[in-house]
Amino acid sequence: MQAKCNDMMHVPTLTELWQIVHDELNPIAQEEPIIASFLYATVLKHETMCSSLSYVLANALSCEPLPAIAIREIIDKAYKEDKSIIESAKRDLCAFYTRDPSCDLYSTPFLYYKGFHALQAHRIAHWLWQNNRKSLARLFQNRISAVLGVDIHPGARIGSGILMDHAHGVVIGETAVVGDDVSILHAVTLGGTGKESGDRHPKVMRGVLIAAGAKILGNVTIGECAKIAAGSVVLEDVPPCTTVAGVPAKIVSQNLKTDEPALAMDHSIREKLTQQ
Repeated sequence: MQAKCNDMMHVPTLTELWQIVHDELNPIAQEEPIIASFLYATVLKHETMCSSLSYVLANALSCEPLPAIAIREIIDKAYKEDKSIIESAKRDLCAFYTRDPSCDLYSTPFLYYKGFHALQAHRIAHWLWQNNRKSLARLFQNRISAVLGVDIHPGARIGSGILMDHAHGVVIGETAVVGDDVSILHAVTLGGTGKESGDRHPKVMRGVLIAAGAKILGNVTIGECAKIAAGSVVLEDVPPCTTVAGVPAKIVSQNLKTDEPALAMDHSIREKLTQQ
């Protein structure tokens, strides 16, 4: 098993990462022959991550009116026309591997984690939305919600290097923005207040950690490297490098400016002194 590296600046290339995934799964296919055909169909027969991921997502999201082969054609077209989508998937996969202590292989989230699948399916839905194919984008949103238990509006803009841990019950609204290297746990809501239209959802900057069950409501900004404690309800802007907790959420500590809570996955709310 490759040593974990918490420095997200050192991300393997797509080719390197795909070779790592193959190297992980080849011995498993030999040791567990009952799942060898599954591993071959999903990963081992595919020369590229694009080919494999489109197969995995298409089979997860398919339904009788929209078969896997049709979904896969859409995904393949998105990957071909926008190379940033698969690059974001690569950084997401590295985020799952480096930040989740239970994840011992890159191939584990790729095959089995619905948070990773929901993110990658949303990236396709967002591409459709941006290309004015909104009805199809909404169908993708519906399938992601029904199958994976994650409801992300296709208009939401999500960066790369995202960890969506456990993921069940995550809701992200239409005008929400999530920056790079953010970690989001289950039952998190990035929602509106229910009273406004237009730009009405949170803007989450780089490096933020949003713990389980937190609700961030309205067009508020969560500053870089802030930490939202579990179960908090955030109704106002959160300054960078601070920890907030409670209902409604209040600042409870100042994080070190060198802290990156989303990468460290440090959920503690002990007080820290600011260091320049």
